[in-house]
Amino acid sequence: MRDTLGVLLAGGAGERLFPLTRDRAKPAVPFAGQYRIIDITLSNCINSDLRHVYILTQYKALSLNRHIREGWGPVVANELGEFIEILPPMQRVSKSWYQGTADAVYQNIYSIGSEEPKYVLILSGDHIYKMNYARMLQQHKDSGADVTLATLPIRPEEVSQFGVVDVAKNGEVVGFEEKPKETKVRSPFMPDMVDASMGIYLFNTDILLPELIKDAEDPNSKHDFGHNILPKLLGRCKMHAFNFVDENKQNALYWRDVGTLEAYYEANMDVAGVSPIFNLYDKSWPMRTRAYQYPPAKFVFGEPGRTGMAINSIVAAGSIVSGAVVRNSVVSQDVRVNSYADIDSSILFAHVNVGRHCRIRHAIIDRDVHIPDGTVIGYDPAEDKKNYFVTPSGITVVTRDYSVYENPVSPEFMQTGAQW
Repeated sequence: MRDTLGVLLAGGAGERLFPLTRDRAKPAVPFAGQYRIIDITLSNCINSDLRHVYILTQYKALSLNRHIREGWGPVVANELGEFIEILPPMQRVSKSWYQGTADAVYQNIYSIGSEEPKYVLILSGDHIYKMNYARMLQQHKDSGADVTLATLPIRPEEVSQFGVVDVAKNGEVVGFEEKPKETKVRSPFMPDMVDASMGIYLFNTDILLPELIKDAEDPNSKHDFGHNILPKLLGRCKMHAFNFVDENKQNALYWRDVGTLEAYYEANMDVAGVSPIFNLYDKSWPMRTRAYQYPPAKFVFGEPGRTGMAINSIVAAGSIVSGAVVRNSVVSQDVRVNSYADIDSSILFAHVNVGRHCRIRHAIIDRDVHIPDGTVIGYDPAEDKKNYFVTPSGITVVTRDYSVYENPVSPEFMQTGAQW
């Protein structure tokens, strides 16, 4: 992978994850107790021996920048020329912020060119999956391709959410359509399924850079890889598909776009079960993150009705479950759950304090929220909507600004503000 430069797109606003993205970038949203979403892709990079990575940030990136600088900078060997580097919009070739995925890469074209990579691997910072990019690179070389797209099989009814890739039996891409309403295209390997783009693209650099320049000069372009770059390259260069090889080692392929609150919630639940669908405990494919110096998690009191315990849950370092019950949940770092509280099927971010006798289920509690004694969340959606944000599927999201404890604002404002 030494000839390959990774370009990780981490600048999306993440509107569909509102209100979790109100104060932070989407890739910086916590995941699975101690990680951030971006850690999954970066772990894939390190596990694939990809040690030259640019991270393109943009919106509300302070916490993301700190996380990358303090948690990921020391992972690579700078003295060997390795780097994981943050690139904010610098307006070097444009006076605007990133206008699309292709424009984001184009605006950093000088930084990419200065590294003189033979290949450029375009990645996204908001997906949950395990993948060895070195496998993709090897196939790219063996096939003599100019561009390789990572694909996975999806059901035909899901095509409106993906780029549809028409693949010949020899693996060559003969068609591409971004998020069509429907398609007659089917996979040559699984006739009931459709090959969908994973948003992972491997380019020969001498193909990518001229195409980015052409796209930037096109006033009618959306400056997007799926809408513009890939369709225009079809027939002009050799484009192949790489079938997703899952390093998660489960029966079913695991790839999740956590772009909505429901998808994000389900992905967190996937790591908390007895046999987790997404396995964080595989030593052959470790997940890395920024390390915090917290003491071990602790569970105290064993009296009848006041027993500190967690069942089918993840409880991160620094947390104390004090005479309370946590079930089917993800508890992040430095959380306190006080006596007689009951937490079920919920996600608690760092530094949350849950008061005595609270009952919480199907909820996401943002960091630093203090839940007063006796608070009930997730049992009455109509009542929850008076104080919190509630998704159409019934997940209650509590953030600092309109928690019932700190700095309350009008919940009506928060509901109407969530236009996404």
